[in-house]
Amino acid sequence: MRVLIAGWPSFVHGEATAGDVLSMEAVEGALTRAGVACETAWSPVFRPGHLRLDDAPAEHYTHVVFVCGPVHGEQLRALHRRYARCRRIAVDVSVTDPDDAAAAGFDVLLPRDRAGAEPRRDLSALPDPRPVPVVGVILAPEQPEYGRRRRHGEVTARLTAWLKRQDCVRVPVDTRLDRRDWRRCGTEDQLASLIRRLDSVVTTRLHGLVLGLSNGVAALAVDPVAGGAKVSAQARAWSWPAIVTADALPEDESEHERRLRGWFDWCLSPAGRSAAWRRSASADPGRDPLLGDLLRCLLGRG
Repeated sequence: MRVLIAGWPSFVHGEATAGDVLSMEAVEGALTRAGVACETAWSPVFRPGHLRLDDAPAEHYTHVVFVCGPVHGEQLRALHRRYARCRRIAVDVSVTDPDDAAAAGFDVLLPRDRAGAEPRRDLSALPDPRPVPVVGVILAPEQPEYGRRRRHGEVTARLTAWLKRQDCVRVPVDTRLDRRDWRRCGTEDQLASLIRRLDSVVTTRLHGLVLGLSNGVAALAVDPVAGGAKVSAQARAWSWPAIVTADALPEDESEHERRLRGWFDWCLSPAGRSAAWRRSASADPGRDPLLGDLLRCLLGRG
């Protein structure tokens, strides 16, 4: 017996949802533990370098197990034709039309839901996922007031390309408040609650740095203005070391990676988290020196 595991993430023109992938990995794990020889096919778009359907000829397998999602459409009908010599089983699928050739082509259907049958739990809940850090990404727009010193586009492109290579959950966070848009926070308390649930912040905005530190979350700040501007100044005001300026980003990719990765790892480390909490504990807007200056100016005390 040799089993090929497939699913919608196996198709070049399919879709790789987290649920699909977790279910396929759950099936692979169960077969491996049972001593069944198996391989899993992935789309080269989703997982380059892994086994593709095009490199998995039917004569290499006795069975094909299709995992998760709806059983319908031409891509599944083509799968039946390609693996006609194999015994084909669908598991953890939704059967909307049992007479559709995509569904009827399976020798065995083990659905999670179908008309007239009790539903069964989806397999995506079975694996024990490996925790990874959750990182808020707060990016500044173009700031014309800095003229030729602006490096916003270049910094954003290089920073986000680097972030894509990091093993973390990237959460876009917008500091703009808007009660009309469900995708944005409507109040400052909502934004603070979101930031407090993050493991770290990566930002090119002044308030991304400040709101991270004031909420006890370590921030890797990249100043998008050549020579440094308000982001760097704010890092000095908070005595915060994890700051990189636009012109300090090395052109050499390995050095670029090393510098950003060093501060990124520090922000996620116990030392970085502790440093952020100390800044948070020191934040007292009611006693801020700027407010004292304002009051003295208004009240004639200095």
